[in-house]
Amino acid sequence: MEVKYYGHSCFSVHIGGKTILFDPFISFNELAKQVDVNAIKADYIFLTHAHQDHTADALTIAKNNNAMVVGIWEISQWFNNQNYTNTHAMNIGGFWQFDFGKVQMVKAVHSSSFPDGSYGGNPVGFVITDGTKTFYYSGDTALTLDMQLIPLRHSIDFAFLPIGNNFTMDITDAITASNFIQCNHIIGMHYDTFGYIQVNHEEAIIQFNKSGKILTLMNIEQTIEL
Repeated sequence: MEVKYYGHSCFSVHIGGKTILFDPFISFNELAKQVDVNAIKADYIFLTHAHQDHTADALTIAKNNNAMVVGIWEISQWFNNQNYTNTHAMNIGGFWQFDFGKVQMVKAVHSSSFPDGSYGGNPVGFVITDGTKTFYYSGDTALTLDMQLIPLRHSIDFAFLPIGNNFTMDITDAITASNFIQCNHIIGMHYDTFGYIQVNHEEAIIQFNKSGKILTLMNIEQTIEL
């Protein structure tokens, strides 16, 4: 799987011949000014919740690519109300077989509302597999015991977890989360974008290494193969 980072919590993953994009927040991200939003390709856009720092560029990128927007019911309805109907609504615990692989929507602990005040439903994460590799994209979340349910159904090869603290888990809780999901390779997200969530990269990596785990902190527009 090819993973590309666009800043904050926005990644694309090339899987099953398709490109899926998570939580696009680019045009308002001062750290991602070099990224051309209109050049981003996506077959699917997965949204974990409705906050601006996860949805700001979703409608633009969706329209540019006729991408299917996947999210909880209320997010799907919000896009429908914007006259964008290429959506797929899910809810927590449910599975769906897409043409690139199978997806389960799982619980996250956070809040969710659109910038216009519309209710965004519950925050969520996603577990995605193409039958050869499986990954977990947690979205914004606190540490929660529900993460221990994930390895009962899935063997996670790598996971995207927030590490920035203040609005989400910190590094210590992210390490515990990696234990809960039984995954030793974590890609960090939701850090550095704002003053509240800046982290010491070297110290974060050392803490994960001491726990026998790998923490990958990607540069914006960097691509890696997993």
